[in-house]
Amino acid sequence: MTSSYQWVQWNTHKKVYDLVLVCAIVAYLVLFFAVSIATHPAPGDISPPIIAMRALSTLSVILLHIILCIGPLSRMTLRMAPLLYNRRHLGVTFFILAFLHAIIAILFYGGFGTRNPVSAVLNSYHSFGSISGFPFEILGFLALLIFFIMAATSHDFWLANLSPRFWKSLHMMVYLAYGLVILHVGFGALQAEHSPVYTVALLVGVIIVSALHVIAGVHEARRDTNAPAAASPWVDVCSVDDIANNAAKVVCLKGRERIAIFKHDGKVSAVTSVCSHQGGPLGEGRIVNGCITCPWHGYQYLPDKGQSPPPYTEKISTYEVRLEGRRILLNPSANAPGTPVTPAIIDDSRENTE
Repeated sequence: MTSSYQWVQWNTHKKVYDLVLVCAIVAYLVLFFAVSIATHPAPGDISPPIIAMRALSTLSVILLHIILCIGPLSRMTLRMAPLLYNRRHLGVTFFILAFLHAIIAILFYGGFGTRNPVSAVLNSYHSFGSISGFPFEILGFLALLIFFIMAATSHDFWLANLSPRFWKSLHMMVYLAYGLVILHVGFGALQAEHSPVYTVALLVGVIIVSALHVIAGVHEARRDTNAPAAASPWVDVCSVDDIANNAAKVVCLKGRERIAIFKHDGKVSAVTSVCSHQGGPLGEGRIVNGCITCPWHGYQYLPDKGQSPPPYTEKISTYEVRLEGRRILLNPSANAPGTPVTPAIIDDSRENTE
């Protein structure tokens, strides 16, 4: 997180992430060119622009599937958090590769006539009722337009000024764009492929993405469905011993947002488990240097105040807690974001004397 807008908030992790990403992209493109040239010798060789289009398109589709798999996987295991942390870097990189594919296609197929290249390519097919004559380029253009909007608004400046809710809704259009990409490939490149390899690979990708989202959705829905009712004014949620130090237990109550109960420095505090940045799961994070740290993008909040440490200004809802012996009782009524709440003090004196 940052108190001022920067183009890229560089740190060691992001530099390593981007270096690995660039090296992987270069290796894929070089290998694709080498294999394509080796498997298509003269006179059946393929022109470099065609190879470039195929290399960029296949790589773009692979990256898109990886991007869409990171979200649901992160709901199943925190090991995916490092990938989720820099997913926007991956998304912008994907857009650049897809855009290069579109530029080469437009110049190669529409740049040698008297018509505008873009118009020539988009109007090359006219039969919406025919699979072989379907104007698949329009589908790709619409998908690219959505990806452009997402890439252009990926910076936190837009997230803050559009509001997190609107920004998230805007970026949920990725699923519409994904569907357009699948149709673009299905009505386009796959029509000219005699080998079933690409078709099978695409179907496997769609199945994997769909299955992971369904599994993650069912997993999250079960947590909320099995949640107890929010009795008033206090709910017995767990024992102090159920929570690791500097970690949290996420409490699900029917009809309410998830609440994170943190144990830290011999105290217990409760805040919403929803990060104000992008709705990240605060309860799956840890307290680092005295601050609750979101596992998605590192946003931090003071556990007893629900406020980010100065000079940051983000705020989240807080909850009142108290202890009866070792049991933690929670008041399920949320306080206004940023409302200070006195933590419950854990009395370990009896244990220390035993």
